Amino acid sequence: MSGRIPQEFIDDLVQRADIVEVVGSRVPLTKAGREYKARCPFHAEKTPSFWVSPAKGFYHCFGCGAHGTALGFLMEFERLDFPVAVEELARMVGVEVPRGDDAPRQSLEPLFAILERAARVFRQCLRDHPAAIEYLRGRGLDGETAREFGIGYAPAAWDTLLGELGESEADRAALKGAGLIVPRDAGGHYDRFRDRIMFPIRDNRGRVIAFGGRIVGPGEPKYLNSPETPLFHKGSELYGFYEARRAERKPARFLVVEGYMDVVMLAAHGIRNVVGTLGTATTAEHLRRLFGVVPEIVFCFDGDRAGREAAWRALQVALPTIRDGRQVRFLLLPEGDDPDSLVRKEGADAFTARIGASQPLSRFLLDTLAQDLDLSSTDGRARLAALAKPLIANVPDEVYRELLTAELAGRIGLAPGRSAALAGPAADRPGSRPQATRARSDRPSGRGSVGRQAIGLLLHYPQLAPLVDLPAGLATSGQRGAALLAEIHALLRERPGLHPAAIVERFRERPELPHLEQLLAEDVLVPEDGARAEFEGCLQRFASLAIQQRLNDLLARAGDLDAGEQQELAALRRLLASGVPTAE
Repeated sequence: MSGRIPQEFIDDLVQRADIVEVVGSRVPLTKAGREYKARCPFHAEKTPSFWVSPAKGFYHCFGCGAHGTALGFLMEFERLDFPVAVEELARMVGVEVPRGDDAPRQSLEPLFAILERAARVFRQCLRDHPAAIEYLRGRGLDGETAREFGIGYAPAAWDTLLGELGESEADRAALKGAGLIVPRDAGGHYDRFRDRIMFPIRDNRGRVIAFGGRIVGPGEPKYLNSPETPLFHKGSELYGFYEARRAERKPARFLVVEGYMDVVMLAAHGIRNVVGTLGTATTAEHLRRLFGVVPEIVFCFDGDRAGREAAWRALQVALPTIRDGRQVRFLLLPEGDDPDSLVRKEGADAFTARIGASQPLSRFLLDTLAQDLDLSSTDGRARLAALAKPLIANVPDEVYRELLTAELAGRIGLAPGRSAALAGPAADRPGSRPQATRARSDRPSGRGSVGRQAIGLLLHYPQLAPLVDLPAGLATSGQRGAALLAEIHALLRERPGLHPAAIVERFRERPELPHLEQLLAEDVLVPEDGARAEFEGCLQRFASLAIQQRLNDLLARAGDLDAGEQQELAALRRLLASGVPTAE
């Protein structure tokens, strides 16, 4: 989650930060008892439904459901990535952000500096080479867009940067560390980029971290990126992300394309919410960054075979990220066109209309799988179901998974109400286990599952962890929420007094985060003086559920038990008969 930033620092930072100060410096707050209220900054409203709790270090809007910690607020309100939000919060608190690896932060500054100097050299070279300017004009690029994106030119010489920036040993070391020069086998170095249009790749703060270069004349490769460096990781970065966020503070969606010129030319035509992958397939980190800003992503690929394959890879990466209202759509262009050529051919309005008519993920998924199948035959429909089921199982959001399953049922002509047959065993789905082994009282009426109750109590009253031991074997019992409860309990034993918001931040990039945030947003109905007894009661019900579940498992195989299992079954029956409290 935290990259080079030590987790202990993040814990302490969240504990030290005053969420009232963080939110109040951006949103007018009014004191209301022990909490503060305001009109929500994330949706339009006339009466305040946005509350900030200093005790929890947490905010929650009862209108739109937005909630989170001080870090979460900075990420949402300021549209910051997590590391940048950490640095901003640290600045407010007045502390320095340490780094936990062997590359001290100070050592990165020469790389940032040399990359910025290289960008200036490339921009000057573009001005000095009319042929490069004519090439860009021929591609339809205007000077204003070229200036905004910092586009430059690397001459065909082998030592342009070396001659301009490589005077000292330290400068040459920085050029090499930034991936701008390459060692010669016979000694010395040469420029990596030659006779290429240069596209600076910027981080969230607008600092140059790498370059992409498109060759002007004949030659291979057509595009050349900087190598991996301490500043640049291709699988994490997106070209044009910084420029898109500057142009539109709250975009509704991002369009993901493949080429530098696709991003730049769409921007030149007024389509600003566009980013490009850097010669790599879409990664989960790309999606994390994009979904941190917008609820919808549209993948735009060429309509040829390579484009369709890239779209299918993107779909497979996207499926496990679909939750909480997120949407993914696909736009496949006419064969022979890319976004650059098509927007110049038909204009911005027509291209924007194509984006609006893009295929939702569900339709693209099923259409692609059904392409070579005969759905008029029983075998073809059965084959479509078999191909789709394992993909649908990767969707973590239960509602979306059910809707996708229902759409599959419609495609294959399954009668209404029978779509559950397509879902497969519950054990095949994320976060589920077979129904046969689930005790009846796993979800006591009106209060949520035993695990939900126990985790909620531990979040609101972290001081319970050192006072109450967990039942032996709870973490591996298979009970819903047991493993998460055991993890949080162990964390609080290791770090007593950890703030509720700091606990939640530990799960920043894990699927449990929205559930923990929701629990912390809710008001706990148990007063502090009764919390320990209630928590111990939850643990007792957990233990009983484990016994009942194991008993159910053994009873389901009653005719096929070995001698040891038969003895265990008899012992469990005696235990229940002796009056062990049940979870009912």
